[in-house]
Amino acid sequence: MLIELVRLVVTLGLTAAGFLIGREVPGWFSGRTIDPDAAIVVGTVIGAGLGYVVGGLLGRGIRRGLDRAPQLVARASGPQLFAGTFGMVAGLLVGTVAGLPLVLLAPAVVGWPVASLIVVVLAAFGGRVFAARAHDLLAAAGLRSRTATRRSPSGGGYVIDTSAAIDGRVLELARAGVVGGEVWVPEFVLDELQGIADSGSKERRRRGRRGLEVLEALRDVPAVEVHAAEADLPGYEGVDAKLVALCQRSGATLVSTDSNLARAAGLRGVAVLNPQTLGEMLRPQYLAGDRLDLKIERAGTEPGQGVGYLDDGTMVVVEGAAEVVGQMVEVEVANTLRTSVGRMVFAKLEP
Repeated sequence: MLIELVRLVVTLGLTAAGFLIGREVPGWFSGRTIDPDAAIVVGTVIGAGLGYVVGGLLGRGIRRGLDRAPQLVARASGPQLFAGTFGMVAGLLVGTVAGLPLVLLAPAVVGWPVASLIVVVLAAFGGRVFAARAHDLLAAAGLRSRTATRRSPSGGGYVIDTSAAIDGRVLELARAGVVGGEVWVPEFVLDELQGIADSGSKERRRRGRRGLEVLEALRDVPAVEVHAAEADLPGYEGVDAKLVALCQRSGATLVSTDSNLARAAGLRGVAVLNPQTLGEMLRPQYLAGDRLDLKIERAGTEPGQGVGYLDDGTMVVVEGAAEVVGQMVEVEVANTLRTSVGRMVFAKLEP
């Protein structure tokens, strides 16, 4: 339908142009006698024939362009689309101003086609140039680009690993101002997250998608500039080794909830920020003799024990509380123990 419509419009336009040209042809040859009616008929027929062929070709080209438009848009980022549209509008305005003298001063047969060509060329040029420099133009205008730039880290900042992205607490740290400035996400970390998000396991897919969503949300934090680090470390095997080497070279702080990686990086002189450890440190500290109001949620693994949880999720094991499961009781802290999975509090029922 689109091809036929374009063909009809072009055919009508060129038919009219052929009619007008045929009507003017006899006046071009003063020494010869040319039948005006025949000239009009020939001009109209030629115009209609050209319009039918050109209209069909143009219609097919437009349809192919429309079919490819979604793919082109999908490959372009939001800033590129915005800047490209702005550049196209600017090109149209400049082209209109530049072509106006031709329309007014040159003959209509020459002025209008040349002016139209100038407008189209400048619009296309403006769209391409502005889209290519989208990030710089938005930055110059005081607008932040939401697309992560790609370059190699240098001079500090934070490097996020896969575990920290999936954990998600780095986003809250950024919103609180603890993590700010340049935040680097290595390409191999993005590849690992994408692989997890595309895995066959439903749980792994959920974790991978959460990591990607956290990184995407980081770009909206005003005090954070997210960059995708193009780090090529062919001499290192494995993601952990590459992360440590990247932080050593750039002086960046590694953000990770992987305790083994954090220890290995610390031994190599890399500064490490573990959101999980930081959260543990910020939890209220309880000393022996402190009293708490606690709901006993379930029975413990040992006879007579009951288990409850504090507001921050800390597990409290209460001696002699197996008989009061489901009740709110007052307990006295006996001692605390830090384990690999977090902190545990041991308490006993108040008499």
